[in-house]
Amino acid sequence: MFRIIISLLVFILTFKVMVVQCVPRVPCYFIFGDSLSDVGNNNALNTKAKANYPPYGIDFPGGIPTGRFSNGLNFVDRISQLLGFEEFIPPFSTARGPEILKGVNYASGAAGIRAETGKHLGDCISMDRQLLNHLNTVTKFKLIGKGPMLKKCLYTVNIGNNDYINNYFLPQYYSSSYVYNSDQFAQVLIRQYARQLKKLYRYGARKVAIFGVGLIGCTLAEISMHGTNGSLCVDNIDKAAHLFNQKLIALVDNLNSKLIGAQFTYINTASNNTGSAIVDNTCCKVRDDYQCQEFKEPCGERGSYIFWDGFHTTEIANIATAEGYQLSGSELGDRRDPNVLGTTRSQKHYTVQIPRKSDRYLLRNLKRSRTNGIFARVRPITRTMVIESQDLLLSIVLVFESASCNTPC
Repeated sequence: MFRIIISLLVFILTFKVMVVQCVPRVPCYFIFGDSLSDVGNNNALNTKAKANYPPYGIDFPGGIPTGRFSNGLNFVDRISQLLGFEEFIPPFSTARGPEILKGVNYASGAAGIRAETGKHLGDCISMDRQLLNHLNTVTKFKLIGKGPMLKKCLYTVNIGNNDYINNYFLPQYYSSSYVYNSDQFAQVLIRQYARQLKKLYRYGARKVAIFGVGLIGCTLAEISMHGTNGSLCVDNIDKAAHLFNQKLIALVDNLNSKLIGAQFTYINTASNNTGSAIVDNTCCKVRDDYQCQEFKEPCGERGSYIFWDGFHTTEIANIATAEGYQLSGSELGDRRDPNVLGTTRSQKHYTVQIPRKSDRYLLRNLKRSRTNGIFARVRPITRTMVIESQDLLLSIVLVFESASCNTPC
């Protein structure tokens, strides 16, 4: 699952340049997802999928475990910082009063698109339940006359990984792999996900970044459980995830075509950039379920490790960039091709819906960004644009630029 984060590494530093003049970039930020985004919602639940004990949080401000599945910040923490928020977006479980106006984090470890996903570990907050919690927040916004603000907020949805890790590929607990082949299961997931995303739209969301399922077959836990049969990763798991992602791209395009004002963005999280960091061992000592053992001393060189536990990544992986960031003397990510300005050897594709009237503004930003070492090629496809870029955030910020600024910042 570290590749989900590594793909997001570039979701970061370029944003520093683009947010300086508009802080915060959006009035509020709402987060849906699983353990990659959870900041404490699972703490009070009866589940094994929680991270509110040491050594989790050892490098978080204050050195305390908060429920984040890492040694420090997770990627949504860093996004909130770079959006210009002075404090992290609070979990729904503790968010109270005026603080909800800056956004709420609904993510829950082990959660998935399907309600039963992750239940063998105990309770978790599925996507449907996260939407119910969000409706509670939306109601409060409307009661104080802030309903229209919801259309200007940023929403990130990073879910679906556990529907494979903690459902389809655990036949000892779930029947889904007996009922569906991998293509059928992907279609079932997409149908349910479509209903959920449409509901999010009805609740006011317009600017939504939707993350695909990453190369989950490359996590140390999945490799340990299933073996690789000579490959680097568990290929059948990654192939199943790829089927889902292809259908998700089509869904995003369909939503943008049919929902008025929708600016849904597909983020490709299946990256291969790992550089020379340590990827074959975890930083913390893990239990049988591949989470950290309680109160055990983790590795000392946490800046050299990608994996924190069997599924989740270290803070350094969560916030580093895929290019130019020094990771214990090694670059985290591929070097640039010296013959092609600002591109890498493995291009990544992001589907971004942009109104036609914004095309010129988009291209101006792309041209301007070349001075910061970033270059993107743009090609129109009906009402959707595919941005081929090394930088994830470049894709998102160009779509969401109008969230808080009426003119280019």
